[in-house]
Amino acid sequence: MLPGVSVGDRRADPSPLDLAAYLQRVESAVEPSPSLAVVAELMERHLGAIPFENLAVRLGREIRLDLPSLEAKLVRGGRGGYCFEQNTLFAAVLRAIGLAVATLEARVRPPGATTTLPRTHMTLAVELEGAPWLVDVGFGGDGPLRPVPLSGAAIEEPGGRYRVATEGERLRVLQHQTGEAWSDLYAFTLEPALPVDFEVANHFTSTHPRSIFVQTLTAQRSTARARHVLRGRLYTRSGDDPVRREDLTDAEAHALLTGTFSLPVTMEEVGAALAGL
Repeated sequence: MLPGVSVGDRRADPSPLDLAAYLQRVESAVEPSPSLAVVAELMERHLGAIPFENLAVRLGREIRLDLPSLEAKLVRGGRGGYCFEQNTLFAAVLRAIGLAVATLEARVRPPGATTTLPRTHMTLAVELEGAPWLVDVGFGGDGPLRPVPLSGAAIEEPGGRYRVATEGERLRVLQHQTGEAWSDLYAFTLEPALPVDFEVANHFTSTHPRSIFVQTLTAQRSTARARHVLRGRLYTRSGDDPVRREDLTDAEAHALLTGTFSLPVTMEEVGAALAGL
């Protein structure tokens, strides 16, 4: 059993989840059950259907983490979101199919970082078939497509391998391997965090002028075939038929966001989100 967690945890949002609407949104016909195969299917479908994106942040809109707001935006509204939104929604999905879920805070470790960053990432730990797994639909284009065992065993995926390494007595580190080298993505402990903890981190991430999500636009979508990443005016696609395009115009970015990312955003919204970039 994961520490401090039970199915129907009183700390989770008590609002009922419309599981049928969610399954339609991610285009999954899977029969919901608390199995590793089902969670892997839902995770991959979620990542391919609900983009990681921060347009609302760039437009100065409030980022709400209550389940009704998340369903209105990510499920019925056809929009995406960033880690707090994505993983809060997915935690509700996992609980709805009968799983125990621990919501965890993590410190991102970007390449070249020389200082310890605050806990501004949300991830999930889930017990599946008697073993603990890391589940994360909110890390964008660099994250895993499927659950990663917390045992430390590496899993092979399109685009590389992932594992959770141990650092010291309590710290775990999600790592990604491409070629021969392993690189850190983020560090975390297995101590569950409360919704109020994520509200504080979400406020910083969505409003503080030093937050990368305030400073620039991003949209990211991951599938087994390709990973699409828009950062500011730079678009890259890895995997099949790699692409790199710099200095996108507002019109080109709008076409990309409404096409490749399937986001229902207006030209005016895209222009405002790209202003100054």
